[in-house]
Amino acid sequence: MISFNYETEFRLLAEERISNWVTRCIEEEHHNIEEINYVFCDDDYLLKLNVEFLNHDTLTDIISFDYSVGKLIQGDIFISVERVADNAKDYNVEFNTELNRVIIHGVLHYCGYKDKTEEEAKVMREKENYYLNELRVD
Repeated sequence: MISFNYETEFRLLAEERISNWVTRCIEEEHHNIEEINYVFCDDDYLLKLNVEFLNHDTLTDIISFDYSVGKLIQGDIFISVERVADNAKDYNVEFNTELNRVIIHGVLHYCGYKDKTEEEAKVMREKENYYLNELRVD
């Protein structure tokens, strides 16, 4: 089950479409979904989590808490819509494109992908692009 929660005025326009897309991506990665909670928030909300749980006093676009066991995906994904909007401007892409990239980025972490090294980040970006293209043809 995928749920969408809001700690800001922002609302996804196509929750069911995004939920179906994320589910298909997880299945294509040979995992099963138990529960993912997306929480859309602002910079201040996410900064508090970043400081409290990760000891990072910096702004970020996403924090994911992974409770997965083996191939059974479960977790909470917090997304700052303010940071996504700023990143979309910085990368010269549409807001929804950047938002969907972040949405799938968290799931890819749950599926075992990392992005700490340059090579890992390259693989992660390729996977993000692949699944973004899957959503576009949906």
